[in-house]
Amino acid sequence: MPLRALPLVSALLALAMPAFGHAAEEAEAWTPTETTLRANAAGIILPQTVAGLSLSRSGEVSNGGKGIDNYAQYLSQDGAVQATLYVYLPSYADAALAAYMTDKAVMERFGAKTRRTSYASAATGGHAGTAIRAVYDDAADGALTTAAAFVHAGRWIVKMRVTGPAERRKDVLAGLDGMIANLAFDDPGALHAVIPAKIATCPAAYNRDARLSGAAPSGTEKGEIALPRDGRGSLCLRGTVETSDGRYEMLQQTGMEGSAIIVPIDDTGSLLAFEPARGRSGYQLSMHSLGQTELYGVYDRIPSPRQIAAIIDGKDPQTAQAEATTAYAANGEVTVSVTRKSLR
Repeated sequence: MPLRALPLVSALLALAMPAFGHAAEEAEAWTPTETTLRANAAGIILPQTVAGLSLSRSGEVSNGGKGIDNYAQYLSQDGAVQATLYVYLPSYADAALAAYMTDKAVMERFGAKTRRTSYASAATGGHAGTAIRAVYDDAADGALTTAAAFVHAGRWIVKMRVTGPAERRKDVLAGLDGMIANLAFDDPGALHAVIPAKIATCPAAYNRDARLSGAAPSGTEKGEIALPRDGRGSLCLRGTVETSDGRYEMLQQTGMEGSAIIVPIDDTGSLLAFEPARGRSGYQLSMHSLGQTELYGVYDRIPSPRQIAAIIDGKDPQTAQAEATTAYAANGEVTVSVTRKSLR
């Protein structure tokens, strides 16, 4: 590769990789040994060197000190191939949905020439069908190859991303496959079987604005969503939500009219959900994010795409109010607190 091309590839790699802060509590999230790095709360172990990539640094992406959003970054000897492994705790954990949202982000970020050349289940640490593996070629106008994998272990999601120059495609794939193959788990039985999400088109829905009909019913503080996860059931696209920050999709279980609706926001598990309310008619609004679920009021029907956009943008005139917040700690503790606050 000509040296004059290095600055361009370095700039593109910088766009492909996230910026990390330095958390004072890094040692609590990870425990290094001479050859491995262990995500303490998740019970997930990875080698410090794999397929020509070596550990560069590790820490917490966000929520410093909580140990619910962790990363480990790897580099090739020349720095041209970069990899990041994330171990994070979303309140709605779904590896297939994480892969789907990452796929959308990659295709949007790296341009129309980007080609998805692989998207299928794979084995993790010798356990068949427990990872989703995706490969993208010709990213960034042909300059890069980027690849990703996703695992659901217990309450945790593991996401791996490897990116490098197109001519180093072999090294990129070796790095990803090495990471997938060499992950180890304290409890292999916690691994979920995963397959890529299947997204169809829902039958046409009659979309009318909903009315906020009351507070959340008691006993629903955790905001559980009755939808198949990890690709085990087909979802369909019910509608598209246009907001000031971008376009989001309304997803529902295929063939289940009246079932829960989710609106994924990003690949970390952030989403809005409208779930049939327990003990009364209507749909409960909940907001799911890293380590937290906020439970809001009940609408008399599923809000329209226009209304959901207003909720996301903080412009809903009804101003839904949070009734409870459930916090999920890295050590497994679950805390429910009654609250009263606006969605934005």
